Amino acid sequence: MTISLGYRALDVGRARAHALIDQLSARESVELLCEAFNVPRSCYYNHRVRRRTPDVERVRLRSRVNELFTQSRSAAGSRSIVSMMQEDGEQIGRFKVRGLMRELGLISKQPGSHAYKKATVERPDIQNILNQKFDVPAPNQVWCGDITYIWAQGKWHYLAVVMDLYARRIEGWALSEKPDADLVIKALDMAYEQRGKPQGLLFHSDQGSQYGIRQFRQRLWRYRIRQSMSRRGNCYDNSPMERVFRSLKTEWVLTVGYMTA
Repeated sequence: MTISLGYRALDVGRARAHALIDQLSARESVELLCEAFNVPRSCYYNHRVRRRTPDVERVRLRSRVNELFTQSRSAAGSRSIVSMMQEDGEQIGRFKVRGLMRELGLISKQPGSHAYKKATVERPDIQNILNQKFDVPAPNQVWCGDITYIWAQGKWHYLAVVMDLYARRIEGWALSEKPDADLVIKALDMAYEQRGKPQGLLFHSDQGSQYGIRQFRQRLWRYRIRQSMSRRGNCYDNSPMERVFRSLKTEWVLTVGYMTA
């Protein structure tokens, strides 16, 4: 009973006891080991049967988790994978998915922080002319612009759009890896050309630095477009654009981003 005295002094759980019996059974009898670890032989033999029988359902779930993770190019975390599996009708919780990812050695590569920042300084030289008067009587009177960010190809991309406030239709857009003045100018140029170079326009945006920079303001001057800008920190001043981007990200953009841009 030397083995009994040696291991009974250890506070091992049932799973650990089963593992130790597995290891020591090559040298000692299972009967002696079960007695030493105070484990009923019937429980140990049931454990051996379960170990030899593959968990078909768990194997299937592991395969699906690995497939979704691979499709996301290692970007999806447990939350995203749960969401995708539930959309496919799979009843599964986050803790189970997290455990499966741990078993598979899958570690999410989450996107880094994006470079687009809102202005932190008020622009008193650019007035809020629109002042939340969003009911426009005709097209080509008020355009709104804004920038959002989308994860694609393992990095952030920036989307600038120009929307006609009357029809709530996107008239111009541009996509770039940099949220600079060129991005918003390209979106404005597209809208201006596409709409036949309209006159007497008002262009409204938030206080993003790209809209206050000299190059963009010069382009507005060339097109004879007046400029209006939201008050700093007031999202309601440009709420039509906020709704467009909210719809874009909840209904169209994948939670884990895109593989191609």
